[in-house]
Amino acid sequence: MRVDSPVIPGLRMECADGRRLVLVQEAAGRGPVPVLFARQRVTHRGLHYARTGRYVSPLAPLRAGQARGYAEFGAPGGAAWTERWAAHAEAELRGAEAGPLHAGAWRLAPDATGWFVDGHWEHLLPHDRDRGHLTWFGYGDPVGDARDLLPLRALSRPDAPRVKAYRRQYREGVLPPVFAWWISGLNVPVVLDGHDRLTAALAEAGRPEVLILSRAGDARALALYAERPVRAYEERMAALEDGPLRVVQASAAAGRLARELAAVTDIPAPSRAWPFPGGVPAWEEAAAAYVPGWRAEADR
Repeated sequence: MRVDSPVIPGLRMECADGRRLVLVQEAAGRGPVPVLFARQRVTHRGLHYARTGRYVSPLAPLRAGQARGYAEFGAPGGAAWTERWAAHAEAELRGAEAGPLHAGAWRLAPDATGWFVDGHWEHLLPHDRDRGHLTWFGYGDPVGDARDLLPLRALSRPDAPRVKAYRRQYREGVLPPVFAWWISGLNVPVVLDGHDRLTAALAEAGRPEVLILSRAGDARALALYAERPVRAYEERMAALEDGPLRVVQASAAAGRLARELAAVTDIPAPSRAWPFPGGVPAWEEAAAAYVPGWRAEADR
């Protein structure tokens, strides 16, 4: 989808020197409010984060009948069902003053990059904390730190009333998707909307359907990503020998190239960050005020 405005969104990442990040959200009458502080490790093996408990979803609460109404058009996860929920989220995000959309090209679609590791889902509920660490590549970090989705507020208990209602929807096969947003500086999607739906699916020993919002790559980036598969295709074609199998092998090589080029368009572009006003001193002061006592061990 193409977005023409605003230039600076109401929900945005801001940054300061020393790999310091903060996700801020415009609040009516209060200006920008920090909802998540983070600091990348100097080794680039992960990051430390602290939630402030002030995040508000930019999407309106779902009506009880929407889940069953949308399920009539297709099974959850199917193309028709996904398109309807993506259209719903797009309309909500376009009208949200405290959402992440800003001028540029965007995608809202299921994960097509193989980001989610099946074995990491089981870490999410027991290891979700307001202050924690996310590992990017392991390297001896605690197993529970390998999580592929970062909630922006504390997950509710599995027996909370709203979660129990969503658990019934999951068992009925009509649970709406979780809407997430890919933030490259965090190297993880954050949950924009659907924290209780996420808990419900996990509490039922299942996996939620997830639609991920990300910036779309421009023509230059797509051409760069396409260079390797095109070069590999040319090498495979040059190595083909004349004979009865050449046509079959050439067709298979062309099909592989087509699939690889289609996957290139699914690679999310880096997300945008704006300078944090006041730089490092202001960031440190804000962190001390909103998440007192938090210390990010970022030098290892």
